[in-house]
Amino acid sequence: MTSLKLIVENSDTRLGRIFDLLIQALIVFSLVTFSIETLPNISPLTQKWIFWFECCTVILFTLEYLTRVYVADDKWKFITSFFGIVDLLAVLPFYLSLGVDLRSLRAFRLLRLFRIFKLVRYSRAIRRFHRALLISKEEIVIFLSATSILLFLASVGIYQFENKAQPEVFASIFHSMWWAVVTLTTVGYGDAYPITLGGRTFTFFLLFIGLGIVAVPAGLFASALTRAREMELEEHSMKSESARDGNAHKEE
Repeated sequence: MTSLKLIVENSDTRLGRIFDLLIQALIVFSLVTFSIETLPNISPLTQKWIFWFECCTVILFTLEYLTRVYVADDKWKFITSFFGIVDLLAVLPFYLSLGVDLRSLRAFRLLRLFRIFKLVRYSRAIRRFHRALLISKEEIVIFLSATSILLFLASVGIYQFENKAQPEVFASIFHSMWWAVVTLTTVGYGDAYPITLGGRTFTFFLLFIGLGIVAVPAGLFASALTRAREMELEEHSMKSESARDGNAHKEE
């Protein structure tokens, strides 16, 4: 079990790297076939090959999932973890659709997209992004709360200015919220815009705030990613020192 655990969970070994590369290739090929399946006028032969490839893919992903559960120190913790849930959702739609035409079950087909999240396990850069998200989560929660309040105030403000002039476009605060979203994010689709002087003046100041809303998260993530990179280097340095100490003890 120890050697199997090293292969499945440790990519530093030769077999571990081979295992990771095979799973990554399988994920990519399964996503490609998922895309091909949406093409119109696919021949019956192609559909047959896609189906059998999907069967093989699900079997291999299922074996991978069961193996990871088997070698996990805390099995329930792994099952309920992010990667455990992703691994399960990568195969569950297939089993739920047995005996039913999968092409008619669009919701089950979309669930197969969870396989793309399996790639997160094998990407150091994405893991660093996840760590940065955890580092800055409190600031992000505060920022999202402030943004939600601002979004509501913007909806109320533009409703007061534009409701009488455009009762169909700004019929209520909820209708005005769409305009507030596209304005604060500086997208500006042009499907809803102010025509009164008060509404345009209000929009002018709101656009400056919208620029800050776009810039603030970028700054938060940039600093968090820098910190995550530093933590990663510290962990790597500690592992290297530990390995050197272990080798020194063995030589003694």
